[in-house]
Amino acid sequence: MSGPNEHYYTAKPTGKRDLHTIVETLRGTSFTFQSDAGVFAKKGVDYGSCALIEAMELADDSRVLDVGCGYGPIGLAAAKAAPRGHVTMLDINERAVELARDNAARNGIGNVTVLQSDLLERVSGERFDVIVSNPPIRAGKAVVHRLFEQASDRLRPGGCLWIVIQKKQGAPSAMAKLETLFPNVRIVDKDKGYWVIRAEKEAAAAVEATDA
Repeated sequence: MSGPNEHYYTAKPTGKRDLHTIVETLRGTSFTFQSDAGVFAKKGVDYGSCALIEAMELADDSRVLDVGCGYGPIGLAAAKAAPRGHVTMLDINERAVELARDNAARNGIGNVTVLQSDLLERVSGERFDVIVSNPPIRAGKAVVHRLFEQASDRLRPGGCLWIVIQKKQGAPSAMAKLETLFPNVRIVDKDKGYWVIRAEKEAAAAVEATDA
């Protein structure tokens, strides 16, 4: 068994392997995922992730970043929705990274890159059109807020961060933090206590006007 303080936000899960096969329809497409002990929502795609997947807006050529990808449902659904784009999927958890890579192959999805990374560390020099995340709430507020700060830096001008978070797990404070980083933050959907939040980075023209 894993230690009492171990959870999915850990680089090397020590829990005994416990593989599950999950079949889920997301954005009208059927996916088959394999999950395991030591990763988030191992027995099925969680309600919050499903809400985010259905709400997120992507162009078919978007460059997308999925932070905290787990075994891959959000990032792989995004890759299907952006067939001419590319999705980079990150997770600190090596077991999740292995599963996400396998699940991409299992579902015939090639426009993805899966990397082990502490938050956005591995993509420090890149820019994305869209960043999506079901953030690691159990890792603590400081980690979640650092994710928001790093996402702001990694988005191109006019790009958007999409997150899902339960009201009782800190959605109002997440909104408050996002409003210090982004000029346009709004709740796109509220469903069974989950808030899907969209935060848009200032567009290039607005930045230039401010600097003039």
